[in-house]
Amino acid sequence: MPLPWLDPRDDFQPFPSPDRALTEPDGLLTTGGSLTPPRLLRAYRQGIFPWYSHGQPILWWSPDPRMVLLPEAIRISRSLQKTLRNGGFSVTADTDFTAIIYACAAPRTTGQGTWITPAMLRAYDRLHRLGYAHSIETWQDGQLVGGLYGVAVGRVFYGESMFSWVSDASKVALVALATQVRRWEFAVIDCQMETEHLIRMGATAIPRPTFLQLLDRYCPLPGRDGPWRLDADLFADFLPVPPL
Repeated sequence: MPLPWLDPRDDFQPFPSPDRALTEPDGLLTTGGSLTPPRLLRAYRQGIFPWYSHGQPILWWSPDPRMVLLPEAIRISRSLQKTLRNGGFSVTADTDFTAIIYACAAPRTTGQGTWITPAMLRAYDRLHRLGYAHSIETWQDGQLVGGLYGVAVGRVFYGESMFSWVSDASKVALVALATQVRRWEFAVIDCQMETEHLIRMGATAIPRPTFLQLLDRYCPLPGRDGPWRLDADLFADFLPVPPL
């Protein structure tokens, strides 16, 4: 059965219900449309995200189950605790979103590229300028060495991608994110897809209907739009936040 096609000229065309997503490949829901801020924000609010490769049309997904990390469930191993205290890392938020997303889009050590196309780069840069997309940067000796970015709607953070140029740098960024958004009373960090890395950090898979219920409850609540800044006192015991 052919997938529904979204009109790229109509930013407010409704998405199909997520329960119509395919089981193989898991979560593929619809195709086409555009990556404008109104469409992207409506997609996230409904548990849908874009994921496609260069040369493909825009593909929209809503997998079942959904990988999520509850901020209070972040798991910090003993070795990571040692790294946080003695690894010479510091963290910031929204100080260099462009560097983070371009690093996430760069070819991996395997020589393969990523799914972050030029159109995606432009789209999330627009969301960042509007105050919805945010980055966490990990620094070591004054150099950017890792980080992550995603989109916040209400009190839900939708993680998009992360990278490390040195060991554990992305883990440090994830700990910082979870610690901060927990204070801000965010309910969930959406991880989209299951990975061993995320499982070790405390993420778990939940049924899509349960995930959508969380979105219905927490997306309408007041969030943290605009540039983010980390609360230095949250990390005083193990992870410095440079002064502004």
